[in-house]
Amino acid sequence: MTASKRTRIGVAAGRLAGALSRTLTRGQGATISGRVINKIAPNALEELADGQRVTLVSATNGKTTTTRFLATALTTAGRTVTTNSTGANLTSGIAPTLAGAPGPGDAVLEVDERVLPRVIDPLAAELLVLGNLSRDQLDRYGEVHAVSESWRTTMQSHPGVAVIANASDPHVVWAAMPGKVTWVALGLGWRSDAATCPECGALLTWSTDRFDCPKCGFAQPATDTVLDGDTLVLDGTRIPLDLALPGRWNLANAALAVTAAAHLGVDPTQAAESLKSVTSVAGRYMHVPLGDGRSARVLLAKNPAGWTEVLRFLHRRDTAVVIAVNARVADGKDPSWLWDVPYELLRGHENAAAGDRRLDVAVRLRYAEVDHEIERDPVAAARELDGDEVHIVASYTQFSALYRKYGGGA
Repeated sequence: MTASKRTRIGVAAGRLAGALSRTLTRGQGATISGRVINKIAPNALEELADGQRVTLVSATNGKTTTTRFLATALTTAGRTVTTNSTGANLTSGIAPTLAGAPGPGDAVLEVDERVLPRVIDPLAAELLVLGNLSRDQLDRYGEVHAVSESWRTTMQSHPGVAVIANASDPHVVWAAMPGKVTWVALGLGWRSDAATCPECGALLTWSTDRFDCPKCGFAQPATDTVLDGDTLVLDGTRIPLDLALPGRWNLANAALAVTAAAHLGVDPTQAAESLKSVTSVAGRYMHVPLGDGRSARVLLAKNPAGWTEVLRFLHRRDTAVVIAVNARVADGKDPSWLWDVPYELLRGHENAAAGDRRLDVAVRLRYAEVDHEIERDPVAAARELDGDEVHIVASYTQFSALYRKYGGGA
């Protein structure tokens, strides 16, 4: 399909709007560019996706990194790849991404959980990669069950679409079951948003490696594709996941990406090998200089599930930690989730509370019996802490501000 005149005009106008945004230092311009394109040409997504083999990656946590991993694997295999590498995952971000495609090839697109059902048809998606579903910005998105139900309805109306899905998350299993699924057992992590069976409402039972409903039989699906420590078992082959990025959560992201790459025709061992080259993802894991010979590594955490994974990782390290939290629109304005995160894991570390909601963080740390300093600016807070290693764990808008200042992002 050749793009219509309307879409061509929309793309040109969008690029102009994006360039103006960059000139005025209002950001990289992707969002305003996409809004202009979609306003002028309502069918732009369908036309711009023509000629692309589209994979959509969605989850509450990890979708940006999983997208980057999969795009890297395909690119290393010699494929022509178009991807929204900055994490612009609404239709306003997807449109300019596709408009910039160098030609036919693979489009690997991160998609917001709520947006996923709306873009499968216009993008003619061939493959969905579904990570986890957990509580996130309740004041904007509502309960996890609502997102899961929306995904399930989408799967029921698209039974032919291939799906790579997390077998260890009850909400994802419930949502993906009607589809054509390859399950990947990633291990049980955050459970606090999945107490009840999505099928019948009974309490789920959890063992060390699976979940089951004692009432209706809903359970973790059996699969031979399993993340075993730092190794992916795929079709009987053990594939080491030797990553530059830290944390168990990135092993889970890599497992999904390698499984998806294999589905798309890439040798999984070669795909896994290519992931070693990924050292930062849209500013995640960047290092910020502290001016005293040290640097602080920046980690993004956006919700209780993500914070818990990060704190488990930091708990085992000899590191100072800055907790930098805002509660702006993009973060979710309700910071009550602080009480669902096990900040007790930071006992014995050098710690500081930073950001707009540093006093909320300080109260939570006090109840957790975690010693801490209080300083609004996270980099200044990091300078005040002793130790050779420092991590700044930041909520979304705090992370974005650091990325703009130190990482060149928007």
